[in-house]
Amino acid sequence: MTATVSTPSPVAPAADVQPWWRHGHVWLIISGPAIVIVAGIATAVIAVRQPDPVVAEDYYRRGVEINRTLAGTEQGGAATAMMPAVKARNHAADPTAAPAPSPAQAPTPSTPR
Repeated sequence: MTATVSTPSPVAPAADVQPWWRHGHVWLIISGPAIVIVAGIATAVIAVRQPDPVVAEDYYRRGVEINRTLAGTEQGGAATAMMPAVKARNHAADPTAAPAPSPAQAPTPSTPR
């Protein structure tokens, strides 16, 4: 018995045999995560170099003093200038309480004809 050996057909070499770094789509895929890493490092550097300042160590005491000052000026002219803002703030805090109608919005009695 004689064995016949078939010779493989010659395979043509690929026309584009280049290293992986020579292909543009590889760099397109790598660039996304690389940009995110660089942006994260830049954000961390900015956060370390320029931290947010503390508002005030005694913020509660200052707020109490402001409230006392505002409560003391309610009898003066400054409180009346702030009155619409105070009413709106109170209405926003408790929307179930309807504000009192102003004279322009008060219903007028109709006269029978």
